[in-house]
Amino acid sequence: MTNIKVNSRLLGLKDVKVHVDDYGGDGRPVVLIHGWPLSGESWSEQIAAFSGAGFRVITYDRRGFGRSDKPKTGYSYDTLADDLAGLLEELDLQDVSLVGFSMGGGEVARYIAKHGQKRLHSVVFAAAVTPMMMNEPGNPEGPLEKSKAAEMTAQLTADQDKFYDGFTTDFFSANADGNLLVTEQQHQDAIRLCRQADKAAALEAMQSFGISDFREDLTKVTVPTLVIHGDADGVVPFEGSGRRTHKAISHSELVVIEGAPHGFNVSHADEFNGAVTGFLARSA
Repeated sequence: MTNIKVNSRLLGLKDVKVHVDDYGGDGRPVVLIHGWPLSGESWSEQIAAFSGAGFRVITYDRRGFGRSDKPKTGYSYDTLADDLAGLLEELDLQDVSLVGFSMGGGEVARYIAKHGQKRLHSVVFAAAVTPMMMNEPGNPEGPLEKSKAAEMTAQLTADQDKFYDGFTTDFFSANADGNLLVTEQQHQDAIRLCRQADKAAALEAMQSFGISDFREDLTKVTVPTLVIHGDADGVVPFEGSGRRTHKAISHSELVVIEGAPHGFNVSHADEFNGAVTGFLARSA
């Protein structure tokens, strides 16, 4: 990745500036939307693979995270989808493939529901929080229990360093069993990205991905779609999220990576990259 030229800048949107890394090229644009509470840097294992496959790769840091502005408000999915729309408009991107990881999958769904698909070519839901995380009477298959959500909020509020260490361990271990499937350096890199997040933004965004309902949004997805998930994801379990997203988008392709945890774009980078670039090529 070090040999790939990148144009990095703060892109002014309606009420916020977001950090964008544009790896250029003449190929179809692929916009990578990162998970919580990381940044666009979390796609480091994908840049060379996607660029090498002929695509123009663009990453950005969600408002409140990474190197972007950190306003006190604006962490609902409606606003985050508007930020994505603003980015596509400012860069005048057409025929775009969106790849939404974890929380970023919600932005893909809400973007389509609010802004349509005229700029889109295809989409990827990678370990995504769709269709709805919170387990409640109207969503009994939701994989996130209210008690767990409250526990996460309390732990992050009390000691963010301790929380991020534990969260990233779960992120990179099969079924969140604590045994890392990445190097300790990769684990520490993720913690570093977490620490760049504004604490208030992290808390608000965590609430958003916990309670937001994307079930109706998913019915509006008609472009070619890939759902990719690890079957050992202990953070956003496949049965309550990836499988349901695939079922909700009847035309979608499904790839399940055996033994892969939530952070499978790092732990199983070769399998992840092969599956996604293969899909992007097939949907050309």
